[in-house]
Amino acid sequence: MLVIFVCPFFSPAATQMIEAALNLTHVRLAVVAQQPLAELAPAVGSRLVAHWQVADVTNADQLAGAVSAIAAAHGAVARCFAAYEQCQLPLAQVRERLGIPGLPAAASHNFRDKARMKDVLRAAGVPVARHQLVHEAADARRFVHEVGFPIVVKPPAGAGAKATERVRTVAELEQVLQRYAPSAHDPMLAEEFLRGTEHSLETVSINGHAVWHSLTRYAPTPLEVLETPWIQWTVLLPREVDDPAYADIRAVGDRALRALGMTTGVSHCEWFRRPDGSVAVSEIAARPPGANMTTMISRANDMDFVGAWVRLMVDGTFTPPERRYAVGTAYLRGQGQGTVAAVEGLDQVQREWGHLICDYRLPHLGQSPTGSYEGEGFMIVRHPDTGVVQAALARIISTIRVVLR
Repeated sequence: MLVIFVCPFFSPAATQMIEAALNLTHVRLAVVAQQPLAELAPAVGSRLVAHWQVADVTNADQLAGAVSAIAAAHGAVARCFAAYEQCQLPLAQVRERLGIPGLPAAASHNFRDKARMKDVLRAAGVPVARHQLVHEAADARRFVHEVGFPIVVKPPAGAGAKATERVRTVAELEQVLQRYAPSAHDPMLAEEFLRGTEHSLETVSINGHAVWHSLTRYAPTPLEVLETPWIQWTVLLPREVDDPAYADIRAVGDRALRALGMTTGVSHCEWFRRPDGSVAVSEIAARPPGANMTTMISRANDMDFVGAWVRLMVDGTFTPPERRYAVGTAYLRGQGQGTVAAVEGLDQVQREWGHLICDYRLPHLGQSPTGSYEGEGFMIVRHPDTGVVQAALARIISTIRVVLR
């Protein structure tokens, strides 16, 4: 069968997904990307049926032209999919235009437009933050009068915590409004600030039915990390994902996916456990999670989750794995200004916790900071006991210091 994978760049994650598709013996794989084929490792690129370069993978017309050209040269396209958040909606529109199976455009729109998403979820009885699509300054001022400070502002079609800001005062609100200059054609999204602990819920769905799930906890929230330069972020994937303590979010997540129109695929839901114990959904993406979470799921279950996702998207099948470990990631974030000048504490961490480290990428000297909550490197640890993993994460982030000068 002819399958097309779409990605903007041949990042390590995208290359891993391409290799996973190439490993399916019944698949002939073509790739649409913004980079030329020469940027892909020759051992991988030589196995492709076709490569088509476009200027912008988020442009539906360019995608349709590429997919049509590949189909004309190599036969009917059976599947066309991507992991990149920003091209989910245009790719769904192309699939509908060309008669290729996949998540419908209306459902993709529900997942991609965060204001629309919250409207759909609230109508379905899913607890979400109060929100307002801001077309002019008066909209934001009315919203603050309704919910009070702080609020969060972001693009309606954002991803992760990028371009997300917490606004605490009238002065900060006016500065944001001046900087964003929201309009009918370019609105911003204002949301009630959710308090509590932040988590994620990953779900595998087949034909609209949830068949498997995983969970993580963020410490602290990504927004707090971006606001506080010295904090090093951690993500914990507990072994006890079927614990009754998570029954409420599993039920809420299932209701949310049905309301949004999920068909077959992996979804990534970010949610909060409020101080009173209740849950609230922040946002949901119809794609695998980022920030090393696919690797964490793989390590927790002794499986290749990327390969399983590709098989799911191509064949619509998934074999639920056995959860064997708790897994955690400590993200190593530079302190100071400049480039990476030193990484302190590595020897001590290696002595104490080296036997638990299963994956890592260390910051290298001269490296420029990423400016994201993921920092300049990471360490992933695993152990059958969730408490041991928690202790290792706490020790790693308190011991390792990435010095910038």
